[in-house]
Amino acid sequence: MVQKVEYAIQDRYPDDFSWCYGCGRLNKEGHQFRTGWEGDKTLTYYEPESDHKAIPGFVYGGIIASLVDCHGTGSASLALHRKNGFEPESEEIPPRFVTASLLVNYVKPTPEGTILKAVGTVEEIHPKKFKVAVEVFADGDLCATGEVVAVVMPASFGAK
Repeated sequence: MVQKVEYAIQDRYPDDFSWCYGCGRLNKEGHQFRTGWEGDKTLTYYEPESDHKAIPGFVYGGIIASLVDCHGTGSASLALHRKNGFEPESEEIPPRFVTASLLVNYVKPTPEGTILKAVGTVEEIHPKKFKVAVEVFADGDLCATGEVVAVVMPASFGAK
């Protein structure tokens, strides 16, 4: 059974901001990570493709870094959206974040052929900057940890 986040914050990003290779719902070649709430934690499930390998049997670390990155910015968006009184299943457009810094620690090799589960905890909230701790699990085993500092995308970004 494929696990999936039902109400993902990425579903509410405007089309102009939905092309990220990691989490863009409109990027058919990308990973299309989906981040949602599970209580007060954030959650993303992802099953790497067979060509996402480092060596036979193990997932390429860049995929893990991409998962941590997009999960972190999605978690920040969820947190600010909730702080503003909304949830991802509502129609309101959520704030969009970009990565200010990314730290990934590889705890153990990540095996191929399993669904990865990223769990996020929003640790710091400032008016424009959020810090999110991320843990990545494969079959219940912790494979990587990370920290994302995400900043609110300026309203003028992408303006035409």
